[in-house]
Amino acid sequence: MSTGKSPKQKNFSDSQPKLPKQRLEELVEEAIVDAYNESEQACGFFTMIEDNLKLPFQTEVLGVSVTVEKVDMTDDDHIVAVCTRSGKKQEIPILSLPLPVPRPEGWEWIAAYRHWRRGFE
Repeated sequence: MSTGKSPKQKNFSDSQPKLPKQRLEELVEEAIVDAYNESEQACGFFTMIEDNLKLPFQTEVLGVSVTVEKVDMTDDDHIVAVCTRSGKKQEIPILSLPLPVPRPEGWEWIAAYRHWRRGFE
């Protein structure tokens, strides 16, 4: 059965992490267990992502291959991926970062952070 798509085409949803809601909520609880406010909770996620996400890895942003070198946290408590290409550096919000297939080890912490942030939108 043909979907009418060429092998290179992907659904946007196909490129997004998929974990059962229960697993996402377990990861959220683990990240925010000792946090008292939203800022401390974001810091908990940053720590879990920084400790568990295997870096560097390659991904595509706007059709251009980039290397995710590290994660960082902005002054307003948002987590960003520091991406490089040809000696240039750009911070991309981790909420918007397309994940490659196969996903890098530790990607589930990005999925949990995205799940948690949805509660504030």
